[in-house]
Amino acid sequence: MASSSMSSRGSSGSWTVAQNKAFEKALAVYDKDAPDRWSNVAKAVGGKTPDEVKRHYEMLVEDVKLIENGHVPYPNYRTTGGSNNMSDYEKRY
Repeated sequence: MASSSMSSRGSSGSWTVAQNKAFEKALAVYDKDAPDRWSNVAKAVGGKTPDEVKRHYEMLVEDVKLIENGHVPYPNYRTTGGSNNMSDYEKRY
């Protein structure tokens, strides 16, 4: 479930990597006390409604709670040969 915020759920459809990055940046700009937070985040993301970005945020919060409460196991990253020990995940991003 840790990746549920990255997958498509409900009517909000899938989120691109660029939309997720814009979402993260917008959350840093528009904190919980910002007026019209979800409208502004939606504008920053593009292609999403305020309700969709709010739901995306709520799913992210749910995922973080599951991780923090130990309900999501740590992934078993494989390392490759060579001098760098980056995980497969780190190499993709």
